[in-house]
Amino acid sequence: MTQTEPGRRERKKAATRLALSVAARDLFLERGFDNVTVAEIADAADTAVSTLFAHFPGGKEALVLGHGRAREESLAAAVRDRAEDVSILQALRDFLATRGPFDPDPDPLSRRVADLVVATPALRAYARTLWTGCEDALTKVIAEQSGQDDFSVRLLARYVLEIPDLVGVEPDPGAALDAAFTFLRRGWPEF
Repeated sequence: MTQTEPGRRERKKAATRLALSVAARDLFLERGFDNVTVAEIADAADTAVSTLFAHFPGGKEALVLGHGRAREESLAAAVRDRAEDVSILQALRDFLATRGPFDPDPDPLSRRVADLVVATPALRAYARTLWTGCEDALTKVIAEQSGQDDFSVRLLARYVLEIPDLVGVEPDPGAALDAAFTFLRRGWPEF
């Protein structure tokens, strides 16, 4: 076994997390988020409620949206790993354009999940918390990449992270995303 291959225990944990996520997603899509209990999800995944909370301490919302670490890492990577001729704001816009309600060509299941999140207040609130929880990481990578480290960098990061919640509910989320970044470019043309 190499360093990069997960051991048996890690594979079993990943399988349990996947089973819980799939069971929750299927139940939520069938009956609605508010009409499903964690006990029903655990039962559908053939696990205990305590196991569900061990893997998803954020509860039902985390079963749909995960936790912030992967989001934070991929957001920072979008800025850090962008092509030399791509601005920071363009990299962030392009990253968001592939997510949830902004994805122009989602598979049917992804579209249903995005619609569920947008239509469910608890999920929208949790999603917003996940996005805004990336503020420190995004501020840091923008500062590193731009050579600027002042209040305006944190302000830009905060504005970018509010976009999914603000414009994701618009009738045309993709057009609203583009409009939001048009405004940001006016305020931060150097990014």
